[in-house]
Amino acid sequence: MGDTFIRHIALLGFEKRFVPSQHYVYMFLVKWQDLSEKVVYRRFTEIYEFHKMLKEMFPIEAGDINEENRIIPHLPAPRWFDGQRVAESRQGTLTEYFNALMGLPMKISRCPHLLDFFKVRPEDLKLPSDGQVKKPETYLMPKDKNNAADISGPIILQTYRAIADYEKSSGTEMTVSTGDVVDVVEKSESGWWFCQMKMKRGWVPASYLEPLDSPDEAEDPEPNYAGESYVTIKAYTAVEEDEVSLSQGEAIEVIHKLLDGWWVVRKGDATGYFPSMYLQKAGEEISQAQRQIRSRGAPPRRSTIRNAQSIHQRSRKRLSQDTYRRNSVRFLQQRRRPARPGPQSSESTGRANTEGPGLRGRCSTWRVWLEE
Repeated sequence: MGDTFIRHIALLGFEKRFVPSQHYVYMFLVKWQDLSEKVVYRRFTEIYEFHKMLKEMFPIEAGDINEENRIIPHLPAPRWFDGQRVAESRQGTLTEYFNALMGLPMKISRCPHLLDFFKVRPEDLKLPSDGQVKKPETYLMPKDKNNAADISGPIILQTYRAIADYEKSSGTEMTVSTGDVVDVVEKSESGWWFCQMKMKRGWVPASYLEPLDSPDEAEDPEPNYAGESYVTIKAYTAVEEDEVSLSQGEAIEVIHKLLDGWWVVRKGDATGYFPSMYLQKAGEEISQAQRQIRSRGAPPRRSTIRNAQSIHQRSRKRLSQDTYRRNSVRFLQQRRRPARPGPQSSESTGRANTEGPGLRGRCSTWRVWLEE
């Protein structure tokens, strides 16, 4: 068998999605050398980051040394308001970009960075669930560009403020200073958010940002003490007391997914913070997650930021690890406890009333510790 490479990349259109929040993804038909054809979905922020990394890999061909030597095509950065009108207008740009890219020398058009970017990911194969309130809306590339459909207005991006200075460590990140106000284009589960500010764009750690109107992050989900099964794809040694050390390949349960990218995980009865970037659902392809780790690594935690200056008098509400452990242990005990048979006689009923608080007492306790 010959080397793996892509024969052709065709943009089919884009989708407007509403879960976990409204955003747009582009649909590509990727034709491989073995005659297979795969459909993949990519956000524009992902494509733009791919483009910036490609330029770093080939500085001569990117014109960084001499502009006259540039052969890598240009790609406009994300705009301030990436709404449906912008998503549609980008289709021609992306078509021209990838057509030009595939015509470049093989060291670029067949490089591992390009091949990995267009490999099928698990999320490319997922269909919308029946439980979704609003299903994705698909817009195919029009054959007649003069017959364009009516387009809705742009999305209003969320605005956040930097609580401390952050100096970028890679070309895909963005430097912010204390007090800077940024618009958030995309919130990644990794804890890195793609932001825009004036003419600058890039990834910023979510821990350095706070909402303007409230110190609490309303989008943080509630803890799920039933847990979700994950596997560690990179080892991590705890630095803070409330973190947990795990080796690569360990099976754990995630009980709280926080937006700053530091999730609360459970191993047995123990809990602690762990970088979400180092976790992958069991059975899923890990190449994409490993690329993210090589690109940026885990974001810093809020507790490690020095000289943080919040505009809010009270800080974000955070459960302590003692609370997580206590609630988790109680949940596991309730789940393991066998169901008691119903009362058979007045004698057994009386014994049940004297042996403990009974079901009503346990329900009250359940409500109390869930609300802690």
